[in-house]
Amino acid sequence: MAETKAPNLDHPVFKVVKEAFLSKSFHATEFRSQSTLIVAPADLHEVLAFLKSDPRCDFNFLSDIAGIDYLNYPAKTAGRFAVSYNLISFSRDDRFFVKVFLDPTLPTVGTADDPALNLDSVTDLWPGAEWMEREVFDMLGIRFRNHPDLRRILLWEEYPAYPLRKDYPVRGRGEREHYRVVDRSSS
Repeated sequence: MAETKAPNLDHPVFKVVKEAFLSKSFHATEFRSQSTLIVAPADLHEVLAFLKSDPRCDFNFLSDIAGIDYLNYPAKTAGRFAVSYNLISFSRDDRFFVKVFLDPTLPTVGTADDPALNLDSVTDLWPGAEWMEREVFDMLGIRFRNHPDLRRILLWEEYPAYPLRKDYPVRGRGEREHYRVVDRSSS
């Protein structure tokens, strides 16, 4: 029987962030030797800017931004949606995750702009975040304030929903039945 390893929350970045933001509250997790810092939505941009610019952290590369829908998740979470930032420090060959939870205040069906599903864009810190933020917006409906070009990237602008939300029907809402078939003679 394999031995269960206790979480190692001794990642040096946890201590640095805690010292830099004494008045803020954070949560930390570790899973399979990957460390995650959970921050409040209002503190996200400030913490990410610190992680990038402070030489003790030096997370100079944003590898990925992922949106997650925790609807009907078996364990309790801090919100229905989460956005996770995958940061890399090349100088230390270190990977670190920052996650923020969001809970909608409006019904999640449709294209309503729920003020609770807004985060500050990090395109001013990492210009490559532009397309990743657009994908999270397009698939889950989470908007990014101060984004230079927040519009759909995979679906057409008038698309009425967000397909990666877990309350979206698996078979879609009739999109396939309404496609106009294009063949060689009609193009």
